[in-house]
Amino acid sequence: MRGLRATANEAGYRAVSITAMAGLAAIGVFVAGCSTGGTGSRDEGAARTGGGSSHAPAPASPSAPAGQNPDGGRNTKRVDPIALLKADPKIGKQVKEDLKPCAGDAYPVDTSYGHLTNSGAPDIVVNVMTCGDAVGIGTYVYRRENDDSYTNVFIEETGAVYGTIDRGDLIVTRQVYAKGDPVAYPSGEDVITYRWSGSRFNQHDWVHNDYSKAVGEGGMDAVEPAPSPPPD
Repeated sequence: MRGLRATANEAGYRAVSITAMAGLAAIGVFVAGCSTGGTGSRDEGAARTGGGSSHAPAPASPSAPAGQNPDGGRNTKRVDPIALLKADPKIGKQVKEDLKPCAGDAYPVDTSYGHLTNSGAPDIVVNVMTCGDAVGIGTYVYRRENDDSYTNVFIEETGAVYGTIDRGDLIVTRQVYAKGDPVAYPSGEDVITYRWSGSRFNQHDWVHNDYSKAVGEGGMDAVEPAPSPPPD
């Protein structure tokens, strides 16, 4: 499926946090007296035990910007997206009925964590797909509240859809199918950028892409060559 899950997952789409580390190496200096005067020795690295070395305490790491994880997201609390979806009354009936494991207990669900709503905690983007073709049938955004519960603040269940996080924006890609298009080869796509404002997402940008019909397995039917003229 061109331009949807493959593009989104490599984008991103996954969000990247950067942790700045700043520090000064402590310098310990000791002076030993002798007949020709004193000599100085510079110590770098961890403080030595004994020997009279003096080291200033290592500076603390600078605090992370508001709304970001100081550990770069490595310790982000993971949630069970299936339980989240099943308990959500906003999810469409058809999507809930289609929300079944593809094999064993493996559900066709992608989950992304990142900052979208300025809540101070990572938001969660959940994409539900079909098992066979991996076509997105629903995109949802959950915002963590102060009591550690999650609220659905975005829902899109129209057509083949997939959502990602890109530098604080919610990017929703919707495949556009013309009559006769195979599932794997839509005619184009709409890429919509949403930004959080106050208590909701507002559309910030929109891009439409038309796909070429002349390439790939979804290309135009081959034209049969004209018959050769009969020999003289």
